[in-house]
Amino acid sequence: MTSAAPASAPFTTTDSFPLLGTDYVELYVGNSRQAAHFYQSCMGFQPLAYAGLSTGLKDRESYVVVQDKIRLVLTSPLTNGTEIGRLHDLHGDTVRCVALWVEDAAVAYETALSRGAESVSPPTVSEDEHGTCIRAQIQTFGNTIHEFVERKNYNGAFLPGFEAWNPEYRPEEIGLKFIDHMVSNVALGEMNKWVNWYADVMDFKQLISFDDKDISTKYTALMSKVMSNGNGRVKFPINEPAPGLKKSQIEEYLDFHKGPGIQHIAVATDDVIGTVRALRARGMEFLRVPDSYYDTLLERVGDIDEDISPLRELGILVDRDDEGYLLQIFTKPVQPRPTVFFEIIQRKGATSFGKGNFKALFEAIEREQELRGTL
Repeated sequence: MTSAAPASAPFTTTDSFPLLGTDYVELYVGNSRQAAHFYQSCMGFQPLAYAGLSTGLKDRESYVVVQDKIRLVLTSPLTNGTEIGRLHDLHGDTVRCVALWVEDAAVAYETALSRGAESVSPPTVSEDEHGTCIRAQIQTFGNTIHEFVERKNYNGAFLPGFEAWNPEYRPEEIGLKFIDHMVSNVALGEMNKWVNWYADVMDFKQLISFDDKDISTKYTALMSKVMSNGNGRVKFPINEPAPGLKKSQIEEYLDFHKGPGIQHIAVATDDVIGTVRALRARGMEFLRVPDSYYDTLLERVGDIDEDISPLRELGILVDRDDEGYLLQIFTKPVQPRPTVFFEIIQRKGATSFGKGNFKALFEAIEREQELRGTL
């Protein structure tokens, strides 16, 4: 098995910080084997690679799962006293690394450091019988890091140090295609700091911003700015809480995550109805908006290709911008702490992020917070 490229389009950009796309996302989890089973069974990911005791590691175990261009690395410690264990104890299941695919990892690393980034790991060459890979890491918000991955001379299953993982158990895929965006939560007053960091260090541009007038309910509010790299393949909305009568979803996240981090991963599909049906059948739980949301849906968004009946049945939201419309739905948290969750999104021309759904969505989140006793 060869390593699948995270993006298929030719790379043609004049960015001062060129990125080919998202290479993989690594999550620190309590039990990597059981987490891999969840992502296979519930979300249709396929087994790709493994590293652990049988590959010579003594401190951790990692399973890599893949679906189209999405690669998740699920890592747990094998013994006490590890950095992985310390971070998992602090944050619970959490996104540790957003790895970015680049042509030249050393150039990306040196450019980032010259613009103010903090080093985690300098460029490191690893190799096996399948070739050579170069990786380097920098620090970003909280305990989240970015890794620059150069794999043009590597043809193995995933990375050197991993072996192909070929179990018999292979549930069917459910149509997930690629990572559309990843949303981060930071503390009050920190949003602009990290917006500027992505602009200054990685030459990201701000696509759009939302303030507490756009994203608010009777009780809570937040502010958000969306940052994107030059070719639009990597997008990071960055949220911070805004003052409200009760504890916002961002404050709840920060309390349980014990600091900033990735709040949710938005994954794209070409058939949101089919994908959500499959997810529900496999046990995924979703946030629900009131049924009355659908009574005036077409008045708000205009004509759409889909019949409203399955959208109402499944709880899928719709929003329109000047470029088209999108369909989206949000899972409940996928671990015990009310932190990381997923968004399933289908874009039909729209380039926005569902502003028209914010109020209904956040009221749905508040209902869940009330049930948890954390509103």
